[in-house]
Amino acid sequence: MTAPVIGFAGLTHLGLNMAAASAARGFEVVGYQDDPVVVDAINAGRLPIAEPGLDGMIAENRERLIFTSDDTKLADCGIVYISVDVPTDDDGQSDLAPITDIIATTERAMRDDALLVVLCQVPPGFTRTLSRDPARLYYQVETLIFGRAVERAMHPERFIVGCAKPDGAIDSRLETYLGAFGCPILPMQYESAELAKISINMCLVASVGVANTMAEVCEHVGADWSEIIPALRLDARIGPKSYIAPGLGLAGGNLERDLATVIGLADRHATDAGIVHAWLANSRHRKDWCFRVLQDEVLAANAGAAIGLLGLAYKEDTHSTKNAPSLMLLSHLEASQVTAHDPKVRAADIDPDLGAADAPLDACDGADAVVIITPWPAYRGLIPVEIAGRMRGRTLIDPFGLLPSAAVTAAGLDHFVLGRGPQRAETANAKEVNHA
Repeated sequence: MTAPVIGFAGLTHLGLNMAAASAARGFEVVGYQDDPVVVDAINAGRLPIAEPGLDGMIAENRERLIFTSDDTKLADCGIVYISVDVPTDDDGQSDLAPITDIIATTERAMRDDALLVVLCQVPPGFTRTLSRDPARLYYQVETLIFGRAVERAMHPERFIVGCAKPDGAIDSRLETYLGAFGCPILPMQYESAELAKISINMCLVASVGVANTMAEVCEHVGADWSEIIPALRLDARIGPKSYIAPGLGLAGGNLERDLATVIGLADRHATDAGIVHAWLANSRHRKDWCFRVLQDEVLAANAGAAIGLLGLAYKEDTHSTKNAPSLMLLSHLEASQVTAHDPKVRAADIDPDLGAADAPLDACDGADAVVIITPWPAYRGLIPVEIAGRMRGRTLIDPFGLLPSAAVTAAGLDHFVLGRGPQRAETANAKEVNHA
């Protein structure tokens, strides 16, 4: 059969990456966004998001990509995906209004025989409430990971597809499209597919909780969590790709949103979600790790200390600051003098009064402590003796261990890494030597 034209209604992180990947797989693609300013910027090569490799993939497949604010172009599509990002509040609650609005616009514009596929994450039961003929209505679990979105869109592990009759055949147009990606297709009921994404995230949260809990134990008993990780990855029950690297709590929007969803479902149906509350509490405790170190090492003696902050995004290779550990830390540092650097996030967009550095080392000038809170690859190339030479103090908080402890302590700095005890400067006068 003739390959269907694929539409994506919503050119946010999810929609742009999936549109580009679909074009790269050989499909004609229509990307729709109701804001002509956004569309004009995309057509001019100015993407509204930061994602490694995305601009190149769009450029390479431009002849198969149409980006438009004209919803009538959706009538050319045999399949239209609803691909808006789902906004969440600070409690992880989802705002479904943007999804409902764009579905209404899309349905008015698309052909009656076309397939509508909800790609963005929604609570269980949402898809079945839509008025479209069930034979032409699907839900598909998205695979978006910020910073790895291109890889995930091009090489998905599987497609989880919610449909009205999971025992029947998937529409041949959708089967043709999904089959081009060469991965398993798992049809199931709408509600099962909607809950599958949440279930996957629950497993990820459990792994994160174990890693953070045990890494904190390591910090107090002389163990090193980085030495334990390889043993866990070689256990078939845990696996090489498990989320067992310690971190600063749950960042981004998806995981906390799903925890809130499960808590809401448990409350509504009188089931137990005590473990979910525990995961949230563990996350919030770990998100303050950098502040606790700062408090013990610097702020207890000098509340107005100068702090150099390297990183504002919630993770590397993204511009998003949703639930970022940097924001939590900044909320505790109102009395301090903070100068921040991030490759993709402007300090002024966080707080107009936040000091901004053009280069990582500039954020270290005169600092009593430096915190590398986002593991950007560029920060791995920093030279500890150069950091020490810019600082006034000797505290380097490096939760993800981007810099080698031996070099940090040799430069006269105390090194603090998640999952291991503090590594103190080799000599009391090392810093003075480095400044000489």
